[in-house]
Order: sequence, then structure tokens, then C-alpha cells
Amino acid sequence: MRVLVTGGAGFIGSHVVEALAARGHEPVVFDVRADPAADVRDASAVAAALHGVDAVCHQAAMVGLGNGVADAADYVSRNDLGTAVLLAGLAEAGVRRLVLAGSMVVYGEGRYACGRHGVVRPGPRAAADLDAGRFEPLCPRCGAELAPGLVAEDAPLDPRNVYAATKVAQEHLAAAWARATGGTAVSLRYHNVYGPRMPRDTPYAGVASFFRSALARGEAPRVFEDGRQRRDFVHVRDVAAANAAALEAEVPAGALTAYNTGSGDPHTVGEMALALAAAHGGPEPVVTGEYRLGDVRHITADSSRLRAELGWKPEIGFEEGMRGFARAGLRAV
Repeated sequence: MRVLVTGGAGFIGSHVVEALAARGHEPVVFDVRADPAADVRDASAVAAALHGVDAVCHQAAMVGLGNGVADAADYVSRNDLGTAVLLAGLAEAGVRRLVLAGSMVVYGEGRYACGRHGVVRPGPRAAADLDAGRFEPLCPRCGAELAPGLVAEDAPLDPRNVYAATKVAQEHLAAAWARATGGTAVSLRYHNVYGPRMPRDTPYAGVASFFRSALARGEAPRVFEDGRQRRDFVHVRDVAAANAAALEAEVPAGALTAYNTGSGDPHTVGEMALALAAAHGGPEPVVTGEYRLGDVRHITADSSRLRAELGWKPEIGFEEGMRGFARAGLRAV
């Protein structure tokens, strides 16, 4: 297939391009990093790029938690308007296959179980609790401690920040496109992706990039909260392979199919910082107790659906991945 990869010069997109080429496809990069005119919000540029294309892998997005709501307009423009322009172009060009870079942030907090009330959904954590070092959400019905678990794709969507809201909107837009055109749309809900070519320390980078950038400067990684927040760290090459598998898969037409895309091997943020620092040769992480309002406590994936239906499985384990990432090059943006 000839596949247009929006954001194809970026962190994840560049690995997707390599994975597609390795499997015999013809990837076409559409990215403002490579060509300032390649803006996914530009309908004429999108229309030209879609000529002769069989499928689209949509990686272009503004990512990360950002700065509260101060940059909300930028997120909505780049993520939601950009996706809407692209989908209109797909409909006009007759392209009927789309893979979307989704995100685990659409769930908000992860899955929690109370010993008395079963599965519950705690609301956003209050600033007063976070200031006092009370990081764990409690049962909203009885105030008891909760046990975190794995989130499946049928969990209710509950975005907790601007970026998360735009990722939900992208999925809804893609679903509307699929219904209107009979196209196939897959959203890969990425968990914490890391690996070579990750952007350097910016307000929009992931936690792995923050830690790796600090180590490169000879500084200790600064771990927020108590470091016990659970995440699923998945290597970028495994994510790229999932994109290739999704493009090749037979999925239902006229609807959006979502797949969690994680390693299936949860670790705490503190464990990740320690592993990365050890592989780099120090300095050791510092647990600060600081927090970012809008962050969630625990979010880890059940990626069994992706494994079962698309035949995908992660190949790079946590220890191996952190050893490689400790020495991998980062990119400026």
C-alpha cells in the first residue's frame, strides 16, 4: 500500500515510516518538519498529498499535558481541526483506510476496585489532597483505599485535561467519517511511548523524555508525587509495528475500532526513573512530592484485544528498552 503518514518526520511517525517500508509498503511523509507547507490544517496541501494514496496513518498532533488551558486553542487547532481537514480530504479523495494515533489519556483515571463497592470511578483529584501528599484516589462511595487494575477498551471515556479532550474528539471525528463513508478507522490508544528520537525536555514531552534529558545534563531525574504512580511504558518500535499491523488488518467498516497499545508490563514512574538512571550511570532520581494538576494517578492497559485480533505483540521488554533509551539520541522538537 501507498500510505500517507502525517507527522511522519516526528518521534513516533518516523518509526512508523520505517516499519511500513520494512513490510513492503510505500510510506509518504507529510510533516511540517520536513516541509513547512505540509500542514494538516491546509486543505489544499492535504488534497495534493492524498493523490494516489491507499491509506493514511495519522500521527500529526500536539502532544503532552502542556500548560493547563492556556494553550487550549493550539491543541484544538492542531489536533481536532487538523483531523477534521484530513478526514474531509479522505472523503473527497476516496481513501477509505485510516489508522489514528490515539491515547490512553481518553480514559482519565484507570480502573479501580473497592473491596466493598467493586469497580468504581473516582473523580479528579483535589488540589488540597495533592498539596497534602494524598496522591491515591479513594472510593467515591465509602472513602476506602482502591486497588488499581488494567483498563479495557470498553471503559468509559473521561478526559481530564485539554490534550485528552482533543484525543477524544479525534476519535469521534474519525468514527463519524467511517460511518459516512464506509471507511475503516482504527484508533491505537498509545500508552507511555518512549525510545530513540523522543523530543527533548519541553512542556509537551513525556515523562521518559524529562528524565532522559535531565540525565543528559548530568542532573537527577525529578520524580513527581511519590513515584508510585503506575504506567505502561511501551517502546516506540513496538508502537510502530502496531500501526503497520492495524493498516494491514481486516477491521469492521463504517465504525471506529479502538485498541489499547501498551506493553502489558506496568511499572511505576519511580521504577522507570531508577532503571533509566542506572542504565545511564546516574545520578539517581529525586522524589519531589510535586504534582501537575490534571495528571492521573494510575493508568495501565489491557492490550489483549490488540494481540488477539491483530496478531501484534511487543518485542522489547522494559529492562532492554530502558538500557537502550539511556543512550539513545533525543531530538530538539
